[in-house]
Amino acid sequence: MSTELPIIALTPGDCTGIGPEQTARILYDRRMSDTARLVVVGDARVIDLGMRQAGVSFSYKRYTSPATIDWSDDAVPLIDLANTDPARYAPGVGSAESGRVTGETLSRAIDFAKAGEVDAVSFAPLNKRAMYDGGWKFPDEHKMFAHLLGHKGYFSEMNVLDNQWMSRVTSHVSLRQAVEQINRPAIEDAIVLATTMMKKAGIEAPRLAVAALNPHGGEGGLFGSEEIEIIRPAVKAMAAKGINCEGPFPSDTVYLKAFAGDYDGVLSMYHDQGQIATKMRGFNRGVTVTAGLDTVFTTPAHGTAFDIVGKGVADTGAFENAIKLASRLVQFKRLKALQG
Repeated sequence: MSTELPIIALTPGDCTGIGPEQTARILYDRRMSDTARLVVVGDARVIDLGMRQAGVSFSYKRYTSPATIDWSDDAVPLIDLANTDPARYAPGVGSAESGRVTGETLSRAIDFAKAGEVDAVSFAPLNKRAMYDGGWKFPDEHKMFAHLLGHKGYFSEMNVLDNQWMSRVTSHVSLRQAVEQINRPAIEDAIVLATTMMKKAGIEAPRLAVAALNPHGGEGGLFGSEEIEIIRPAVKAMAAKGINCEGPFPSDTVYLKAFAGDYDGVLSMYHDQGQIATKMRGFNRGVTVTAGLDTVFTTPAHGTAFDIVGKGVADTGAFENAIKLASRLVQFKRLKALQG
């Protein structure tokens, strides 16, 4: 196993959002130098913008690929794609063209990951609508990543806050579609993926709570039968296979149990059921990870924050945690490979 810190490709996100400022702040004081070796994949002009927004300055050195980096050099390594002129896009306003180059930048970072030149990709916030309008015809970046990697199996996004792992059966679809997509196979797949990811993060025996769909957990069928007919049978089937999962629990109280330490993670049935709880608890600390893909992807759980772009007040806590989690996942993967 390599004892060197993981190499993580850092992309500055959509240049119309707070990503450039966050990226510059993190690179300026080398606050992640004990966590990972960071290489910026993007446009030098976006980094220059970020430095102006953050009120900081540092030197960077251009390289053609991560494999050519001299890690003894004090300058920040940059793969300058020269593909994004932030002067063309209004700050704090979604832009299809900006979304196009945001996707293009991520695609190049993925190429480096596929070539084995970086161990993970951590990206600043992006705008899903802008990327879609810019030609990346995916409802979210996770499906784009799976497509570019040629991934065929099950995958999903998960959120991590204070080492609590929050996953969901359905994600970026309408609430009506989400209810239609909740079935026993989907729940069982989600239970397996959630516990697998927690193990990949070093949680040896993860404890998973499964949320109900309906109010009060269905109140014994009074408010809906999904808990009786679909969710509970799925939980019991996975528990019979040795997975430590319990539920379904009413969704308005299950997160209290998890945050109290009774569980390591919660599986919600749909996106906002879990996101509201975790963002209320730690908006500027949460991380989103794409679970189930060979390449590690992490990002802040918050968005582009168009309302504060250019004000120099963007918090970097979630982005720092995203880098830490990416490094942790890579290092644990190395350890397991060494152990055979």
